[in-house]
Amino acid sequence: MTEQPPMAAAELAARSLGLAGAVNARDLGGYRTADGRVLRGGVALRSDGLNRLTEADLELLLGLGLRHVVDLRSLDEVREAGPDRVPGLPVADVSAVELSAEPVRLDSPDPDGITLHHLPIFAADFDIYVALRDALADRDPVRQHQLLGDGKAAAIMTGLYRWFVTDPVARERFAAVLRLLAAPDGPPVLFHCTAGKDRTGWTAALLLTALGVDREAVIEDYLLTNIRSAAIIERIVDSFGTRGLMSDPSLLLPLFRADLAYLDAAFAEVEAGWPSFDAFWQAGLGLDDTVLSGLRKNLLVEG
Repeated sequence: MTEQPPMAAAELAARSLGLAGAVNARDLGGYRTADGRVLRGGVALRSDGLNRLTEADLELLLGLGLRHVVDLRSLDEVREAGPDRVPGLPVADVSAVELSAEPVRLDSPDPDGITLHHLPIFAADFDIYVALRDALADRDPVRQHQLLGDGKAAAIMTGLYRWFVTDPVARERFAAVLRLLAAPDGPPVLFHCTAGKDRTGWTAALLLTALGVDREAVIEDYLLTNIRSAAIIERIVDSFGTRGLMSDPSLLLPLFRADLAYLDAAFAEVEAGWPSFDAFWQAGLGLDDTVLSGLRKNLLVEG
């Protein structure tokens, strides 16, 4: 399932942060919890990569009053696409941080500036960038179909989402984002990966679920990527065809789109390994009631 649940155009536009260089940048504010509270706007933000931000985007970003930016991309992704552009942080410094394969924090020289956290989440066995590189290497349509066809591309993605839950290092890095959002001096926090779809999507799903947002709204938020990124995906896929890189570029779509089956795979892995989401929160993510209380205090208001 990749279809997007019905959503008013005004709500869709309101969630966007309006960044021309990060079209999937949006606000998690407005979602309602089971006890009737609502996520505050402007405190928990999710995005695709910030490496393509324009000068106007940087001004918009400054206006958000961000305290922290969290980059979940791998070292290879940063090398290929470029480091984040973060207001107040020199690009050279940002690059030095983001070219590290280990978690790194870079504080702004301005005490009120934005702190950058590089928390790379990388699965060697389910690397969509390696799969894409291998598929494009020799332009052989038979080889490309062997790599990505007959459900193989989708299998890479479901494997990745299961790995989000089963890998202890991945769990710790997702937990680190949640701890930051719960810290007294945490929000506003913007977290992102490359497309703002998978690692970012699972972080958002964990956050919303922990706060008591129902699964339907969690799914809605996850699938919103398909609307926000539709034009870019179409342009990329078309270019692979027109440049002669692939005879059937539609093979790439399972890698580029959010699909409910992927999110379901992650939640199914949670259910297989722990008796409840609360148990996963504590034993799987290593988070306690203090973190949950911090999230509620920082992010929720009465409806």
